[in-house]
Amino acid sequence: MSLWEFLRLLKFGEPVADYTRMVVIANGGRRSGAGDRKTGRALNESRESDARYRGLLEAAPDAMVVVNQGGEIVLVNVQAEKQFGYRRDELVGQKVKSIIPEGFAERLIADATRSAAEALEQQIGMGIELSGRRKDGSEFPIEIMLSPLESAEGILVTAAIRNISVRKAAEMHLAQMEGRRRLVEDALRESEERYRMLLDGIQDYAVFVMDARGQVLSWNAGAERIKGYKADQIIGHNFSCFFPPEDIARGRPEEVLRITAASGRHEERGMRVRKDGSRFLAGLTFTALRGPAGDLQGFSEFSHDLTESQESEAKYRGLLEAAPDAMVVVDQRGEIVLLNVQAEKQFGYRRDELVGQKVKNIIPEGFAERLIADATRSTADALAQQIGMGIELIARRKDGSRFPIEIMLSPLESAEGVLVTAAIRNISARTDAEKHLVQMESRYRGLLEAAPDAMVVVNQGGEIVLLNVQAEKQFGYRRDELVGQKVKNIIPQGFAERLISDATRSAADALAQQIGMGIELIARRKDGSEFPIEIMLSPLESAEGILVTAAIRNISVRKAAEEHLVQMESRYRGLLEAAPDAMVVVNQGGEIVLVNVQAEKQFGYRRDELVGQRVKNIIPEGFAERLIADGTRSAADALAQQIGMGIELSGRRKDGSRFPIEIMLSPLESAEGILVTAAIRNISARKKSEEDNAELERRVEERTKELGVANQVLEQSNLELKQFAYVASHDLQSPLRSISGFVQLLQLEYEGKLDEQAQDWIRRTVQSIEQMQTLIRDLLSYYRVDARSRPFTPIPFVDIANDAITLLDSSIHDSGAQVTWDPLPEIMGDRSQLVQLIQNLIGNGLNYRGEQPPRIHLSAERSGGEWIFSVRDNGIGIAPEYHEQIFEIFRRLHDQKEYPGTGIGLAVCRRVVNRHGGRIWVESEPGHGSTFCFTIPERTEATHAQPNC
Repeated sequence: MSLWEFLRLLKFGEPVADYTRMVVIANGGRRSGAGDRKTGRALNESRESDARYRGLLEAAPDAMVVVNQGGEIVLVNVQAEKQFGYRRDELVGQKVKSIIPEGFAERLIADATRSAAEALEQQIGMGIELSGRRKDGSEFPIEIMLSPLESAEGILVTAAIRNISVRKAAEMHLAQMEGRRRLVEDALRESEERYRMLLDGIQDYAVFVMDARGQVLSWNAGAERIKGYKADQIIGHNFSCFFPPEDIARGRPEEVLRITAASGRHEERGMRVRKDGSRFLAGLTFTALRGPAGDLQGFSEFSHDLTESQESEAKYRGLLEAAPDAMVVVDQRGEIVLLNVQAEKQFGYRRDELVGQKVKNIIPEGFAERLIADATRSTADALAQQIGMGIELIARRKDGSRFPIEIMLSPLESAEGVLVTAAIRNISARTDAEKHLVQMESRYRGLLEAAPDAMVVVNQGGEIVLLNVQAEKQFGYRRDELVGQKVKNIIPQGFAERLISDATRSAADALAQQIGMGIELIARRKDGSEFPIEIMLSPLESAEGILVTAAIRNISVRKAAEEHLVQMESRYRGLLEAAPDAMVVVNQGGEIVLVNVQAEKQFGYRRDELVGQRVKNIIPEGFAERLIADGTRSAADALAQQIGMGIELSGRRKDGSRFPIEIMLSPLESAEGILVTAAIRNISARKKSEEDNAELERRVEERTKELGVANQVLEQSNLELKQFAYVASHDLQSPLRSISGFVQLLQLEYEGKLDEQAQDWIRRTVQSIEQMQTLIRDLLSYYRVDARSRPFTPIPFVDIANDAITLLDSSIHDSGAQVTWDPLPEIMGDRSQLVQLIQNLIGNGLNYRGEQPPRIHLSAERSGGEWIFSVRDNGIGIAPEYHEQIFEIFRRLHDQKEYPGTGIGLAVCRRVVNRHGGRIWVESEPGHGSTFCFTIPERTEATHAQPNC
């Protein structure tokens, strides 16, 4: 490996904690080793988790839409794009009302007495039927299953949306046959297998989940490696078995759970016990797991072993700081830019007297010359000849005395160019063993500057006495700005306090408690910004007393990755459990590897009883066979035939009872091979409905045959009845006109010649004839609705209102009435019949008026695909018990003397509205007027009402 490749690895690659291994890598890879990669790995695991869950989301057969409390769409899948006709980037950020105009967004808003969570809880587990709107404006029926989800952005709502157009068409057909229904299956967007793979992929962390009492529920491969237990040996046991006996005795496990439940998240460092009884230092993160309603459901623990990497780092730091040689760093101009305390001692200068001096002042000949390249060689080439070689030269002290030295050179790439680190040993009385040792120690000095972490040495007064180039980069200071500063200026809390011993302990005793531990604190840069760090402490005996060397690592990326990981797991775990169907994941061996709570309910097993079982135990026939490929097909090919198909099989519960099910299969690539996710729905109700529908169809078919002849007879009878009613009403007009004429002649001829009683009889006869003529005319109007109907044409409704007002002009004038209307639409209809309809309704308000002059108002509003018209008056009103009766023919509520009429007018109105495909009703109370309402479709076909005979 070249020097440049090695430095790129340290600068841009994954962090390496074991510095001794880095030396081996830098020296040609004579040893192999892996450092602490948890920052990069946590980030990679998070990205892989996101990709896995996204894959399962995209495999769901239903449209999946996630909406925030503001009603904005924050996430969709490919089925949502297909169903609504938008691209994904067109949907994300839109208001959900753009695709579901009514009913859904309203459920996201809580009233004054309810929280958003309480409002949502009313809909959990319910299939809500609404209308969806595509990008082209067309609408289609949908069924939505809502599920609330706690997240960092607040409560989100996940909606599984199913296009139920086919089912609605089937339900419309079955409504004529007494109700046949078709259900379309949906499948879950997420699978716990991805959750399991995510956890098992974290080899450096022990990750497990506990219930609220601390009983272990799940166990990953990292936990098995670090703590020594297999999953079947620990699941069901209390996590307190990982604590030392002394911690158990003082109730530390229970205290950890209480702290985590109160704060939501708790981090600590402490000793833990493996299965074999050995102890190790662990870094631990506990997280409280809560349900959608905020109730505590359990805890998760992330932990890792700090012992191995810390021991190797502590050994290196002790060796580096205890080195007996002078360490001097020189730039290409020959100026000293860095030295250690041994350099001060050997050359008799203070540090500030040497930094910035030419190296020739202390090594007059031989060293500076090696920093200058001749015309045929680059500086790197010139230096390369000396790498790993001990160079013997003569050094000069401040007092002018000279002594022999051996120098070990080590080049170092930096922002200022190539620097040279020189380990300088006084060889006045050197032995062969010392020669070997100087070679080793000089390499470690070069490694100090090449370390990927910030290295800071602090004295007992809390002052920084030494640092490396990474410390400058991380904290934003130049080296001369940090040396001599208080360490509190860059690490405000926690670090300096560990340098002070109490009255009963020495400084060494106080420091010893922290040796080999990774301490997480907060650091502050020169610009005032703060960032999370992890510190490794190591004490060092020196002439100045005990110094503390701190290796400081910026863990911002790791912290973000850990937080994202927890959020992802919580979010997708919530989606899995919120699924309305039983979800079962099966491997190719036919074993169940994952279930959800609905699977427990449907099959009557606890989760731990199902996981590991053969799927044949709950689905005896048909399902397991689909997991086995024949000789000519791969497992993937065999599964592909079932994708998107609803397979009807039988399920078997724990108690042995069977029930019909429908399964939707979905293959899933995993580290263990192809898994199969099955969304399982209990279709007992549907099967019962299908059986009932089959019986109903048989009965309808038989009844249809029986009624065939009867229908023909009834049609002939209705036709003859119509003709009779029309002819009878028409033929009665002629004798009535004759009777009326003769009575009027009597009245004129004998006016003044007859007594008062005879005159009264004549008046009564004339009134009865007039009533009879009115009744016949109204009866003819009732039957003419069908007999003399005309084709529908476009008509401005304001013209209909004007025609009706003209016909009622004298009645309006005599009663002092006022008739008004709002802007009215254009509709399709029979003009003459609609004029008669409005004339009758306005006339009703004129006849049944109170003490005040009549005030009648006509209005219309659009609702869905129809117009709702209203005729409101201020008359005497109608009691609620008569609201239906008044539309029946010949039905009257008042005496003829009090309010004259035939009782046919409102029956004619209902007949006209029925022919136009609408409905009519009244809203009224006695003494508060009446409002007659009727509907007319926007575009309607003429229908012929049957006579009420």
